[in-house]
Amino acid sequence: MDKLLEKAGTLIEALPYIQAFNKKIVVVKYGGSAMLDDELKKKVIQDIVLLKLVGLQPVIVHGGGKEISKWLEKVNIEPHFVNGLRFTDDATMEVVEMVLNKVNKELVQMMGELGMKAVGISGKDGSLLHCHKKEVEGEDIGLVGEVSEVNPDIIFDLLDREFVPVICPVGFDREYKSYNVNADDAACAIAKALKAEKLAFLTDVEGVYRDFDDKSSLIEKISTKEIQEMIENGQMGGGMLPKLSNCVDAIENGVNRVTIADGRVPHCLLLEMFTNKGIGTMIVGDE
Repeated sequence: MDKLLEKAGTLIEALPYIQAFNKKIVVVKYGGSAMLDDELKKKVIQDIVLLKLVGLQPVIVHGGGKEISKWLEKVNIEPHFVNGLRFTDDATMEVVEMVLNKVNKELVQMMGELGMKAVGISGKDGSLLHCHKKEVEGEDIGLVGEVSEVNPDIIFDLLDREFVPVICPVGFDREYKSYNVNADDAACAIAKALKAEKLAFLTDVEGVYRDFDDKSSLIEKISTKEIQEMIENGQMGGGMLPKLSNCVDAIENGVNRVTIADGRVPHCLLLEMFTNKGIGTMIVGDE
């Protein structure tokens, strides 16, 4: 009986969050270890299906970096990175698009196996992601795109028809040339265009630390102003810096809250969305 009551208590704890997020759009950037480990992948998909069934409107934006590197190796193309971004020539772009679409349909299939209607699209579909060539400190990184415009009509259409949109980050420019878009950038741009209630990044770290070498310094909640101050003070760097910049940009452009969560934790989305403590770091506006 105690175990049954404990389960009931968990459901009651989730109730106010289910009410608060009912019919609200939640964008999930799905990547990292949660995409590589089969058990973690299954649990993330279960979480997304449950979010949909209790009344939320999840939108998934996924990457596939490690899978892309694996396939590049198979066709004897050596991966090359500039400031963390994959240099993308024509041959690499062909592999990128092939692999991302493969990953995309695998995720759709997994949702289908759980009875959920999902539709996999890329940023090309419905002219979703318009891009221009991205520059990194004056270096040419090839066909890597910076999102210049988002046309969210296709996402709204899918949500209206009760589908879960699953999006891979490939876009095109005005000349309809294909571009590889960083999945974090794509998720941020899409969340802004949708005025999402929440944007959740699934990562391979617990969240944001005041001191990365001190794991007890994990920040549970932080404002965009505090983030800007930490960046200016040199407390933030490496791969977390562009992610945090995306978070601030999203908040300043209509997204209500952003979370950086540890995708290595089973059922991380449910823990973040529906428990009092949550996991990871929540980023909110200054007010």
